[in-house]
Amino acid sequence: MELNMGLPLKASWGKARRPIFGCRYWSEGWVDNLKMKLGSIRWLPLLLAGIVICTVLVLIKVNMARPGGNQPHILVMMKAIDPKIEFWNTVGAGIEAARKEFDVQVEVQGPDNEFDVEGQIYKLKEALKSKPDAVVLVASDYEALVPWAEKIRKQGIPLIMMDSGINSTAANSFIATDNIAAGRKMGEVLSKLVDPSKQIAIVSHVQGTSTAIQREQGARSGLSEALQKSVVGTYFSNGSEDRAYEITKELLIARDDIGGIAGLNEITTVGAARAIKELGLKEQVKLVGFDSSTNEIKWIEEGVIQAVVIQKPFNMGYLGVKTAYEALQGKKVAPIIDTGSEVINKQNIYTIENQKLLFPFSSP
Repeated sequence: MELNMGLPLKASWGKARRPIFGCRYWSEGWVDNLKMKLGSIRWLPLLLAGIVICTVLVLIKVNMARPGGNQPHILVMMKAIDPKIEFWNTVGAGIEAARKEFDVQVEVQGPDNEFDVEGQIYKLKEALKSKPDAVVLVASDYEALVPWAEKIRKQGIPLIMMDSGINSTAANSFIATDNIAAGRKMGEVLSKLVDPSKQIAIVSHVQGTSTAIQREQGARSGLSEALQKSVVGTYFSNGSEDRAYEITKELLIARDDIGGIAGLNEITTVGAARAIKELGLKEQVKLVGFDSSTNEIKWIEEGVIQAVVIQKPFNMGYLGVKTAYEALQGKKVAPIIDTGSEVINKQNIYTIENQKLLFPFSSP
C-alpha cells in the first residue's frame, strides 16, 4: 500500500491508485462524474452495493489473518462489526492497508452492535487467550473497559486505544477524532442556522461512551449563549437508527418549537433525517450530524441535513495498526494522535479534498 503516512491526517493522493480488494481510491476525474450522478438517486444503490461488497472482502481478508507464524499478532477489538455502518467499514479498510504494509497478522473481533458492552468484554476476554503481541481497542464504554485495559498493560502488551477512549491512562497511545472540538464545530454551525427563539434537541448514540460524552460537551459549548439555554434534552438511540427515527419523530410531533437537531453519529443522524423528511419539516428544522454515509450525503443533497462533521476513519484504522506495530518495535509513540474533522455542507461537498474524505474508495 503506497501511503505517505508521514502526514497522518491525510492519505497520499496521486494519479494512480492501487486497489484494495478490487476497490479503487477516488481520483480527480471521478468528482465531475459523481456530481452529475448526484442529480438522481439511481446511483445510490450501485454505490452502496459497491461499498458493501468491498467491505465484506476487507473483513474476510482481515479475519483470515490469524495467530501463527513469525509475524507480529495484533488483536483489533472493535466496538461493533456491522456492515451497515459505513464508518466502521472504512476503518476496516485502513486496518487492512496497514496489515499489508507492515506485514503483520491482524485479528479483528467485536460484537454485532455498539450497545453490547458485555459482548465486547466477553470477546476481549476470549481473544486474549491467544496471547496477542499488541492490542488495538475501540471501547464500547468509558468505565467498563478500564479493568481490561489495565490488565493488558500489566501483562506487558502494548495497548492502543482507537476512536473511543476510557477513564484510564493505561494505553500507550490514543488515536481518535478530537470529539470535543468536532462537537464544538457542530454547535457553531447550528448557531448560524437556528433562530435564537427556537429550541435545540440532541440525539445521541450510546450513553456512557466517550464519543457521546465529548461530542455533546463540545456541541453545547459551540452553541450561542441564547441557544445554550434552549437545549430541551439529550436522547439516546442505543445504537439503533430506527430508535433515533422514533425519538425524533415523537419529539417533533409533540413540540413545534424545535428549530435544530444535533445528531452525534452516523446512525442518529440518518434516523433523525428520516423523521424530518417524513414529516416534511426540512425547512423548519435544521439538522447537523456526524460522519459521511451514503444516506447522509443524499440527505445533504436534498436539504434535509444542513451539514455533517466528518471524521477520517480510514486514517484512524491505518494508524491504529501502524502505531501498535511501532510500539512492538520499541519505538516511542505519541500519547494522543488527533485524526481531525471537517464540516461538510451542500456548498463545499464537491471540492477535491472533501471528495477524497467522503469517498476514500469506490467500486470499480
